[in-house]
Amino acid sequence: MTMRARIVNLALGTDPKLRRMLRYWAATATLYALFVALLAAESAAGMVPLAGVLGLGLYATLGGSLFYLLVRASARFGLRPHTLAALQGLFGITCNMWAYSITGPLRGATLMGLMVVVVFCTFALRPRQTLLLALCGLLGMGVTMWWHQLVDPLHYPPRVEAVTFAIMAGCSLTVTFLTGEMNKLRAHLKARRASLEAALETIRVLATTDELTAVANRRHMHELLADEERCTPARPACVALLDIDFFKRINDHHGHAAGDAVLRAFAHHLRSGLRAGDALARWGGEEFLLLLPDTGLDAAHALVDYLRATTAGLAVPGLDPAVRISFSAGVAIRHGQEAFSDAITRADKALYRAKADGRDRICLA
Repeated sequence: MTMRARIVNLALGTDPKLRRMLRYWAATATLYALFVALLAAESAAGMVPLAGVLGLGLYATLGGSLFYLLVRASARFGLRPHTLAALQGLFGITCNMWAYSITGPLRGATLMGLMVVVVFCTFALRPRQTLLLALCGLLGMGVTMWWHQLVDPLHYPPRVEAVTFAIMAGCSLTVTFLTGEMNKLRAHLKARRASLEAALETIRVLATTDELTAVANRRHMHELLADEERCTPARPACVALLDIDFFKRINDHHGHAAGDAVLRAFAHHLRSGLRAGDALARWGGEEFLLLLPDTGLDAAHALVDYLRATTAGLAVPGLDPAVRISFSAGVAIRHGQEAFSDAITRADKALYRAKADGRDRICLA
């Protein structure tokens, strides 16, 4: 890692959510800096007292630095985004009150800052919290305007201050209402997107999973085989076709519900005995296909034989324990870069030999 990357990680962290919060903080800090710079320019023109601008600049700098530290260490202190947003909103309101007090004839322009505070916080606050913050802003600005018209009615005429406050209150509450509606719409869209993602995941599962046995279906296994064929260079792999012995007899004598239970129990048993990287699919009816990557023929035979031996003790819920479950299998290795369909064809022929030789056995292609 370069020195520059280390510095960036130290300043912004590595968590994407933290970085997004710090980007919001940087935007507000930039806004404060531009606002103070504009007031400084007006101070040079004699419109705003320099002492007030310097005081506000120092206050904004200290507050911005404190909030950077709080955001950066929010995980350590357990501060949630809405808490940080509310605190920054209250800080912004106090800055707005200060600016209104020192800008004299320009003070009307500072009232728009209250609405900016509300809009900035709407992304982290709920509608009720945003409304409460707006009311706090109106209370703070109302007290500020009332105080100035009380102690300096010449420069802050009571009637003008009252009308100004009424207009500010109407605009602020309107902005709060609109941002609240926007938040509701955003929450609705977010919930709808989550619902669509869940639906797509359900569709994906249905498209790739056999509903009865919960293993891969034939279509998905074809995709896995195609992925394996694309491996460069080709790696050794085996396929095995497994067929439950006398399955039709189970259906005829015990019912299709018992047959379904056998398929589910058998698939679960096979899946629990596979290694990481192996794949299992229901190939059709009572037939299952195993894909065994990075596996030679001897190792594949040993694995399938282990599954065959342990199937003898398989207990199927609702089925007479006297009914013994077994399977026959054909195993084939893929030669070089041949198509898996050819290897499966050879495994199928080996499976037929296993059945012809008496079942409950494995034949190698």
